[in-house]
Amino acid sequence: MGLELLLPLMIVVLIVLMVLQSTRQRRAMKDMREMQASLTAGDRVLTTSGLRATIVSVGDETVELEIAEGVHTQWDRRVIREKLDTGTPPGADTGTGAADSL
Repeated sequence: MGLELLLPLMIVVLIVLMVLQSTRQRRAMKDMREMQASLTAGDRVLTTSGLRATIVSVGDETVELEIAEGVHTQWDRRVIREKLDTGTPPGADTGTGAADSL
């Protein structure tokens, strides 16, 4: 009797797991779209390629990033992965390294 119920039970469990994963993925995409829509000039950001920059101006589909003093580049808005903490200056090391312990 137990083996006849095993296959339907496994199918139900797989369907539930797929629905849960889909829900999490949709929520993450919604959060990403909201963050990208809230970008303003002066925000420190991280791109999908790992570039840290400051937003100079924001257009409908693009953002202009300052990647070094006086160096501005234009990027698609969708490449912005996350906003960074504006309290940390660029290049600042917040971790503790071996040099700190000497």
